[in-house]
Amino acid sequence: MTDTHDRREQRIEKLNQLRELAVDPYPPRVERTHTAAEALAAFDPEQEQGPHVQVGGRVVAVRVMGRTTFAHIADDSGRLQIYLRKNELGEESYDRFVKLIDIGDFISAEGALFRTRTGEITVQVQGWEVLAKTLRPLPEKWHGLRDVETRYRQRYLDLIANEDTRRVFQIRSRLISAIRRFLDERGFLEVETPVLQPIYGGAAARPFTTYHNALDQTFYLRIADELYLKRLIVGGFDRVYEIGHNFRNEGISTQHNPEFTTIELYQAYADYEDMMRLVETLYAELARQVMGQETIPFQGQEIDLTPPWRRVTMHDAILETSGVDIEEHRDQESLQAAARAQGIDLPRQPNWGKLVEKLFEMTVEPSLIQPTFVIDYPIEISPLAKKKPDAPHLVERFEFFIGTLECGNAFTELNDPLDQRERFVEQSRYAAQGDAEAHPLDEDFLIALEHGMPPTGGLGFGIDRTVMLFADQASIREVILFPALRQRSEASLLTESNV
Repeated sequence: MTDTHDRREQRIEKLNQLRELAVDPYPPRVERTHTAAEALAAFDPEQEQGPHVQVGGRVVAVRVMGRTTFAHIADDSGRLQIYLRKNELGEESYDRFVKLIDIGDFISAEGALFRTRTGEITVQVQGWEVLAKTLRPLPEKWHGLRDVETRYRQRYLDLIANEDTRRVFQIRSRLISAIRRFLDERGFLEVETPVLQPIYGGAAARPFTTYHNALDQTFYLRIADELYLKRLIVGGFDRVYEIGHNFRNEGISTQHNPEFTTIELYQAYADYEDMMRLVETLYAELARQVMGQETIPFQGQEIDLTPPWRRVTMHDAILETSGVDIEEHRDQESLQAAARAQGIDLPRQPNWGKLVEKLFEMTVEPSLIQPTFVIDYPIEISPLAKKKPDAPHLVERFEFFIGTLECGNAFTELNDPLDQRERFVEQSRYAAQGDAEAHPLDEDFLIALEHGMPPTGGLGFGIDRTVMLFADQASIREVILFPALRQRSEASLLTESNV
């Protein structure tokens, strides 16, 4: 802590010296003709000397050898070596660089490109200037920063130090762009719906609550986009999607962050079979565009995203994995007894559907490595999905799993307003029995549904988990730039050190 404080004071002293020399350590603008990558590309290997360039970046390495100095600067495109000679720059300019510039400072440099005896393309500096004097040193051993706490809390240091981190977020950006292209090309319209909602809905989750002073009203941060997007289907848009943040007031884990990014889409005149075909086609296309092939590595496994994917009912998946036949045990007591007979201790749940879901999570999910659609869920945990005509205690719903990750959820959407009202009333009973995730009754949505919604397929999947899959990351915190963390005390912030 003291060492960091001392080094900061030393840098402030250098800052003051620059100002005493009439040098602005934070100039308002800079001229730059090439990025680092562009400068490297501009050098003709057939020529001894390359073009004159003006580049800028962060100083990431310095090697002083008396009257000459080699340094590397880095920008978003990569690294570039620069070469400073006292005879070329003059004593004042050269000494100013050597004595007053530190690792981490931003500078610009201009000069002609040449190739050193070791073969590295380099700028022979004819002039330079400081662009931003840094007051805090980069952390010790910042090349390959590994401290997890520092990496998450000070993501900017992680991005400076770790090329792998930069790669993850480049993949994230390319994935989102590719998803948009895929849907736009198929006639989907991107829309925006409220984040602040008077009634939360569209998922089974606890909301964050806030208060609007001017309206004198409680609002909730949305847990899903579903009910507003379905209103747009009622309004006549046949294909809509939204990419945005949702918020759920729940636990944090390697797969859960309270603020997360999802996409939801709805297609009129479609069902959950259409959504399955869309998902497997989309993911295969994402793999080709972003990763260059349909087979990708994830946590030691080779994942083949080539369609068609495996389809299995929830009933069959549980029976195959646990030996429990849920259809033969249609009440909680019987199902718990059957599970115990197989050595599975199921915790008490509010209803049969929740118990089936828990049994599935405990026995089936860990085995779902290759892409799999698990279909036909209990009605109790699916209040917004259409019943199966031949099995009304189940609904036309699927979740898809890849690498044991639950990646997304889809329905043949319930468009019968009277059935939907009954489902909401049933959910209210579950809430009264202590189910904190029961779906509230949304009268405004029911009124919209009574104006008529065509048969519709709906789909939602997590952008963060999709990035985990494609970037081969085991934790959601690795794919969110600024994950939720417990706030530190003010004192710890004031004494923060870059260790």
